[in-house]
Amino acid sequence: MDATNSADLRFATLHDIPALVALVTSAYRGDASRAGWTTEADLLEGERIDPAVLRHDLARARSKIVVLEQAGNLLACAHVAEDDGAGYFGMFAVAPTLQGGGIGKRLLAECERIVQQDWQLPVMRMTVIDVRDALIAFYQRRGYHRTGVFKPFPYGDARFGHPKRDDLRFEVLEKSLLETSLPVETTA
Repeated sequence: MDATNSADLRFATLHDIPALVALVTSAYRGDASRAGWTTEADLLEGERIDPAVLRHDLARARSKIVVLEQAGNLLACAHVAEDDGAGYFGMFAVAPTLQGGGIGKRLLAECERIVQQDWQLPVMRMTVIDVRDALIAFYQRRGYHRTGVFKPFPYGDARFGHPKRDDLRFEVLEKSLLETSLPVETTA
């Protein structure tokens, strides 16, 4: 199945919340996540996304959850929003067995297009757990750079999981959307 080109892009609705929770959890937590390369199973356990957070994200202005869907099945998703005059990219998940096939690149490019063309914002930012070297390298190949700005991990907030380590923190990655035409990509 060539899900990269045959999947449809659309915006999520409240009806999608259970499927979004399942998809995001499968991409990052538990044994199912080990089928892909984005697993956080050695760092965190428990929830990856809270349904109440999703409802809030779907309701606020300049906030979209973009999904790739095929035959009624969610294959990938990402949250894109305006945050302090910049685009914010998060909740990026691809079904573990489909990772590495181009779906994520297509979804990231669409989110960058929304921020640049629809919302006319100059930059996209995201936060990544700073010990996730392979994930950071993935984003660097797509034009993002490490800013050296760190944010604390929300220890004690079960909505984001239960850490297995006490040294987790987020680093802000950033990409200018003014300097390039979209999409920008180098070798995988």
